[in-house]
Formats: sequence, C-alpha cells, structure tokens
Amino acid sequence: MFTGIVQGMAELVAVAEKENFRTHKVRLPEALLPGLQLGASVAHNGVCLTVTGIEGDVVAFDLMQETLRATNLGALKVGDRVNVERAARFGDEIGGHAMSGHVLCTAPIVSVIDTPNNRTVRFALPEPVRKYVFDKGYIGIDGVSLTVGDVKNGEFSVFLIPETLARTKLGGCAVGDIVNIEVDPQTQAIVDTVERVLAQRASA
Repeated sequence: MFTGIVQGMAELVAVAEKENFRTHKVRLPEALLPGLQLGASVAHNGVCLTVTGIEGDVVAFDLMQETLRATNLGALKVGDRVNVERAARFGDEIGGHAMSGHVLCTAPIVSVIDTPNNRTVRFALPEPVRKYVFDKGYIGIDGVSLTVGDVKNGEFSVFLIPETLARTKLGGCAVGDIVNIEVDPQTQAIVDTVERVLAQRASA
C-alpha cells in the first residue's frame, strides 16, 4: 500500500529492453535507501514495482507487458525522472489516501494554468473511467494523492500548491504529457456495486 505522498524524484539512468519486457534502473534519493531490500515495493509514477537489483543508490526494477501497456513507464527514456514512494509501513501517517499502486489508465494533460502560488491542471479521462471521478473526490496522478477540483465534459482538474510543484514531477508538466491515473478504490468499489445491483434489478 502507498499513501500518495511522493517522497522524492528519481532519475532513470539505464534501460534494458526485451520483447514485451523492460528492466530500468533509477538513482534513488539517499533518504529512500535505508533498509531497502530485494523484493521491496517502490511506486514509480504511482505504479507498484518490485526491487530486482541494488548497486549503491542505483536500483533496478522489471516492467512486465501489462505495465508497459497500461502506464506511462514504457515511454520513459534515460534522463527522465519519476515520482517515487516506498511502500507504507504499519503505523505510518497516511497523509494522502490509501493507494494500491495499480494504475487504472493513463490520461493526457489538456491545459495548464499558472496563477500566483497555484497551478490548475486539467486532464481528459477515458470513457470507462469517468464514472469513478467526482468533484472533491480523491485521485492518484503519477503517484500523487490529489483532490479533484471539478469534473466536466469528460475532463477533470486539480489544483497544485507550490509544495507539490517542488516535490513532484508535476512541477514540470505540460499540455500533452501523459500521466498515470489511479482512482480511489473505495469509490470504484461503490460505483461497481451500485451498477451491479441496478443491473440485477432491471433484469429481474
């Protein structure tokens, strides 16, 4: 489990490509290294990945076919940075919201509006995911726990404060960028349950 409170950014330093498979290596911030072991979970742009190699501060992760298909990690190149978060431990403060690290879809940025001390970013949602996103609900964007500003015409907005802009790669986001989306799992479960019950009643 993750909290959506990004702990730093890591630079991609190496990529090894195979058929429908990729191993990438990132240089983790020093603060995230203590106690890190093979098999540990680290979120990259909100995607839960497993540590497969450690060489000092350079840590390797394997990306399977589904990860490459469903997330923005397959498009990364050496020199790019990712938001990173170590898995939450029992007793940790949950400053964001509970996140699984299982990305539901990707979404493009359609507008970025900067005002003093604030940034408003708007995203276009794929049709199947729109039903899970509500005004003032929780959402994970590249691993960052955020509150939805508004939802309209298949798009939604979030408002980013200077701390978020400084600590995450959203500080350098631009129109056309593709981000990973994880919806609040409780909201998803409720919507799916209501739809199933209504469908059963309609067919009864």
